[in-house]
Amino acid sequence: MNLVLDIGNTRIKAALFKGEVLAELKWFNSTDELLKDLLFIKQATSAMAGSVVSGHEVFYNSLNTLIPTSVFTSETPIPLKNNYQSASTLGSDRLAASIGAFTIYPHSNVLVIDAGTCIKYNFTNSANEYLGGAISPGVNMRFKALHQFTSKLPLVEFNDEYRDLIGTTTQNSILSGVINGSAAEIDGFIHSYKEQYPGLISVITGGDSEHLAKRLKNSIFTHQNLVLKGLNHILNSTSLQ
Repeated sequence: MNLVLDIGNTRIKAALFKGEVLAELKWFNSTDELLKDLLFIKQATSAMAGSVVSGHEVFYNSLNTLIPTSVFTSETPIPLKNNYQSASTLGSDRLAASIGAFTIYPHSNVLVIDAGTCIKYNFTNSANEYLGGAISPGVNMRFKALHQFTSKLPLVEFNDEYRDLIGTTTQNSILSGVINGSAAEIDGFIHSYKEQYPGLISVITGGDSEHLAKRLKNSIFTHQNLVLKGLNHILNSTSLQ
């Protein structure tokens, strides 16, 4: 059994995999909280961690005393050719999501949209080359930015029931701008990639993926836990070497 960790900006997503099959999924608010869950951890015989946050060396060392632990870095062997020009600054979640999609759609032009704290666009071509993509603010970040960087706009929370184009109150105008604007941005990126890469497969993952997917005009596949799936595939591959 593998323990796979996606350490994000706000929480830690942890999964147990049996082979390539996800067996159990948990969320933790901190590394300390995770380390206390020994029954969960000790089901695994090895671990792989990917993080967009630096400074977790003490945690990695602590986890390694419980089970052998690897950390996903730019030096870790992967099944894709990484053509990103600044590979050392590439977020582990971006590359891992593309590797997760690769396990489902190998030898394809694939655009992975990871809708979480940020909306991240990651493209892999049919030659299995990771080229890069784009990063923009996520849905909640947009709500917070409108409130924090203005003097009068309120902090609005996501409302999945909102469907109107025209906001008739300030709150609804913000909902329209953030929700419809995010969906329009994603549709625009998909359209632009389709023009350059025929047969493009578009995949969305991340915490806001289901909310946004149903608002898109373009056809798109929803796959939750692509980052975890990618990290698990890397761990399985490295253990065979």
